[in-house]
Amino acid sequence: MKRPVAIIGGGPVGLAAAAQLINRGEPFVILEAGSQVGASVLEWGHVRMFSPWEYNMDKTAVTLLSKYEWVAPNPNDIPTGRDLVEKYMQPLAGLPELAPFIHLNSKVISVGKKDIDKMKTKGRDQVPFVIHYEQNGQQQTLEARAVIDASGTWKHPNPVGSGGIVAKGESEASNRITYGIPDVYGKQRDRYAGKKVLVVGSGHSAINTILELNRLKNEVSSTEIVWALRKKSIQETYGGGDADQLPARGALGTSIKSLVENGRLTVYTPVQIQEISNQSDDLVIQGMMNGEPFQLEGVNEIITNTGSRPDTHFLREVRYQVDPAIECVPALADLIDPNIHSCGTVRPHGEAELRQAEKDFYIVGMKSYGRAPTFLLATGYEQVRSVVAALVGDWDSANRVELHLPETGVCSISNAGLGLQEESSCCAPAPVKSNSCCGVEPQKESAKEIASCCTPQPVKSSDCCG
Repeated sequence: MKRPVAIIGGGPVGLAAAAQLINRGEPFVILEAGSQVGASVLEWGHVRMFSPWEYNMDKTAVTLLSKYEWVAPNPNDIPTGRDLVEKYMQPLAGLPELAPFIHLNSKVISVGKKDIDKMKTKGRDQVPFVIHYEQNGQQQTLEARAVIDASGTWKHPNPVGSGGIVAKGESEASNRITYGIPDVYGKQRDRYAGKKVLVVGSGHSAINTILELNRLKNEVSSTEIVWALRKKSIQETYGGGDADQLPARGALGTSIKSLVENGRLTVYTPVQIQEISNQSDDLVIQGMMNGEPFQLEGVNEIITNTGSRPDTHFLREVRYQVDPAIECVPALADLIDPNIHSCGTVRPHGEAELRQAEKDFYIVGMKSYGRAPTFLLATGYEQVRSVVAALVGDWDSANRVELHLPETGVCSISNAGLGLQEESSCCAPAPVKSNSCCGVEPQKESAKEIASCCTPQPVKSSDCCG
């Protein structure tokens, strides 16, 4: 029998990869560490997404679902994480084409080549991959002709401590620290109501957390919100606002700006947290702010939204590469590096950019972005469409771009050497690397095959390159 393609991760991108393989008549197996598909998504199930359903469902998966009695969501509605799982992912995973091939509670331990280690080259491409995983306490082995790693980064959050290093005392205080986006207004209300809560981080997750804490504060006025950021200026968090083509994303920046200006929370920036300690049953936070010693006392709870990082330990016997700074797939680094720009989307890309030294091995989805925070589901769906096309030898399809994404409306381009930020259109002259947004060197002769951010097309004036 033909060996299957192994998909690591039963999230939305992993399921999309399965749908693409079904469409191509290819066997597959999904290995999901959780007890159900979308287990990680459900951990932020109470959070509303930025983009409407239109951008959050894979087209091939929708076609597959449409063959059955599935009620499609309104494409213009904006789902929560729970909506995404219950209205799309679970119905998809329950289809007879998928269900028998999804292995739940299956944590991958290692990926390698059969009977040869990483150092051996001769004959490497002719032997199958071997995946060792633990399922319900039992060791299992699977042989596969290809591997698509869509395991994401959610389970590996960055620490509270600055410099990417766990702060002194952070581990000891772990029972008072939440990594992620807790349901502060719902299931975990009692944990945060009337408490002094420190939120660490500057991205959309931190803003979501603060907005929910503010809802709680409206009802329990003694709730105190403190926000610690590493950015030089609070204004850097406000984003594109009304210029954002995803209104829900733009509204986050507008809302948090209003809270700050109305004194609904206390803001400290830039702060580098170095130590967390206990004092009279409260937490004391110590570090540096603007080059001076910083100390914050009386904290009851910490919520950290400092991003996440990929777990690559189980890939040790695979020949793969990641960018040394971002830990993303190397070819994506200049497109998503927040040190260069903060465009809300990335030039469409596929198999060519995701290709690794190990033949038929790919890292896709959120994990392909490493530590960068700008991933959108639609990007992941296009990635696996292209990768699967390549795996079956359809190179015309693999090299074709089939993706439209909304732009953030505003790009922040770093002024080299000055540490400043200026708002400009994505195409404005700026010291960006040659293959960053709007400095793309075409890899194909046909503009249709690979559309850079600057490819002429009917976009609004506030769009990237408009």
